[in-house]
Amino acid sequence: MSKSTNEPLTNGHPLLYSFRRCPYAMRARLALYGSGVLVELREVVLRDKPIQLRELSPKATVPVLVTPEGRVIDESLDIMLWALGQPDSEGWLLVQHKAAMALIAQNDGQFKHWLDHYKYADRFPEHSVSYYREQAEAFIAQLEQQLQCHSYLMADKLSLADIAIFPFIRQFAHVDKSWFDQAPYPNVQRWLHGLLASPLFIDIMPKYPQWHAEGDAVMFGKKR
Repeated sequence: MSKSTNEPLTNGHPLLYSFRRCPYAMRARLALYGSGVLVELREVVLRDKPIQLRELSPKATVPVLVTPEGRVIDESLDIMLWALGQPDSEGWLLVQHKAAMALIAQNDGQFKHWLDHYKYADRFPEHSVSYYREQAEAFIAQLEQQLQCHSYLMADKLSLADIAIFPFIRQFAHVDKSWFDQAPYPNVQRWLHGLLASPLFIDIMPKYPQWHAEGDAVMFGKKR
């Protein structure tokens, strides 16, 4: 969704409501940081969401970005595309963009459905944990095949697909880390471990205190 707001901005910088461990928020921060967009970061505690977030987006989910023009963007992929148009200093959008968007759609659709069932299997007693994992594995196997030819999902350089999908594969791996580490997906394991150890990921993962309206502004990102 996109709308306008009069939310006050700090020195004209975009405003980002985020939650450190949310994969959607992670990928938004990855794009913003990679493109050199400096934002005011408002770290949200999900059980105590601020009224300002609810007023900006009826979904009250993170991430939510307010642009310098007052536009409200509350879909993570839309935030990524906006950030990479500021400009795309790393060239992430240029790498097989159509194929990358199709792969992201698979991740955000069927894979995310089964990932949620796998991670929260107690909420879905119709089937076993292993059943839900096997359904999610179809996408993991697809990524494994793609990574046989390239260092990253689309090519031998990082792309939009990598930064959009990686936080969800991280989540999948951590549901049962011991199983994942011995699973027959060496290329996915290599790819994931490389991204987890990358300065890009490390730089977007510091812990920030919960945002309060009366607190000081917290800036996130790197200057171009």
